[in-house]
Amino acid sequence: MHVKSPLIIGIAGGSGSGKSSVTDRIVERLGADRVTIINHDSYYRGIGDDGESPPEGVNFDHPDALETSLLVLHLEHLRAGRAVDVPSYDFAKHKRSPETRRVEGAEIIIVDGILILAVSALHELMDIRIFVDTDADERLARRIRRDMLERGRSLDSVLDQYLHSVRPMHLEFVEPSKKWADVIIPHGGENRVAIDIVASGIAEMVRAGK
Repeated sequence: MHVKSPLIIGIAGGSGSGKSSVTDRIVERLGADRVTIINHDSYYRGIGDDGESPPEGVNFDHPDALETSLLVLHLEHLRAGRAVDVPSYDFAKHKRSPETRRVEGAEIIIVDGILILAVSALHELMDIRIFVDTDADERLARRIRRDMLERGRSLDSVLDQYLHSVRPMHLEFVEPSKKWADVIIPHGGENRVAIDIVASGIAEMVRAGK
């Protein structure tokens, strides 16, 4: 019996652009039972195991900081109907946790991350590529709030990282990757009209078997 392969959707955009909000609203529209979400952040490489790579010396916004080749392999397995074990990354310790998340696949797989369109081997696997476009000042404000409240970081460390790696890497890798997007959603998760249109299009593609 032929098993229909999942529809793979990539949702990219700068740090703090509202990717998670867009993802949540699309899932809300389509139904959580039909969607599996994989975050590119889960594939960060563990650092400091050799005592020679302190977190402050690592550029977390450069493509090399992530094991994207493993994510590509996992998506190929999911498309072929095989389950995968997605890593779990501990942002407080900057290491992968021993536990993994077993993913069996679904009708729709959403891949979320700032750099997912910047790597050709990854974005070529996607059936729909979405870029969430939000002003830089709004993205910075959201990043400050998230990193201070959820990751226990100081304001100075967040701003220092933004100036020395987040902003330069956004300009070098994230912003140029917008050219690979099929759909650009301005104003993040607040743009309900655009999100509704995208969700309706996804639902139609699933019904039509892509």
